[in-house]
Amino acid sequence: MEEIKEDKDMLERFETDIPQLTGDEKRNVYVYVPDMKGRFPVLYMFDGQNLFSDEEASYGKSWGMYEYLEENEVPLIVVGVECNHHGEQEKGGGRLSEYSPFNFEDPEWGKIRSRGKITMDWFVYELKTYIDDNYPTLSDRAHTFIAGSSMGGLMTLYALSKYNDVFSRGAALSPSIGFSPAKVLNMISRSRYKDTVLYMDYGENEIAYRNTRKVFGEVTAALIRKNVLLESRIVPDGDHSEASWEKQVPFFMDVLFYDL
Repeated sequence: MEEIKEDKDMLERFETDIPQLTGDEKRNVYVYVPDMKGRFPVLYMFDGQNLFSDEEASYGKSWGMYEYLEENEVPLIVVGVECNHHGEQEKGGGRLSEYSPFNFEDPEWGKIRSRGKITMDWFVYELKTYIDDNYPTLSDRAHTFIAGSSMGGLMTLYALSKYNDVFSRGAALSPSIGFSPAKVLNMISRSRYKDTVLYMDYGENEIAYRNTRKVFGEVTAALIRKNVLLESRIVPDGDHSEASWEKQVPFFMDVLFYDL
């Protein structure tokens, strides 16, 4: 991984490739390290380009994570990985493919081939190993978290379900559970969750899209039946955007750190 200078003192940025997905093409990994002594939990996040900087965010607005972490002196390392920016039919497939745990077909996007397992294997066996070797992490399961929004929220559910021996807590904001709800529910029903904490939400203004309200209720109920320690919210006036997700950062941070 090649280091690139960042303007924000506590934020590092590296270039890496994911050969299994896009060959030698480079993408950014952003690492926030608190200016404190000690070792820290790690939060891995999808769509890393949208987390820290409006200038690099896909739609010109970030989550404001850097300001939140600094202003609140959060004892947490945050690792964000840039998404694939190709369209689904371009080189290696696109973001939907990398962020989907299963194949599905969508009227707008067509057939999406799942490469979510390849993505998560890279997160767990390559990225996490590198981060634990080079940063002051608490590397055990109890202190390893994961979070994302939209397709990244779906990947968070997948990570907690199928990589539960690695991740103990997560935050799924506006997770894309409506593309293939039966497969999402089947994934949950077939998974084992040990002492797992999850924050999950949907915005009031987006939950009417397709059959999302119904599916959100079904997914919430399925997770509760599996004894996941769940905080589930419908965000007043919330929508499907970084500006809305930024407002939820204090909520999911409280859940990630609750009783830790």
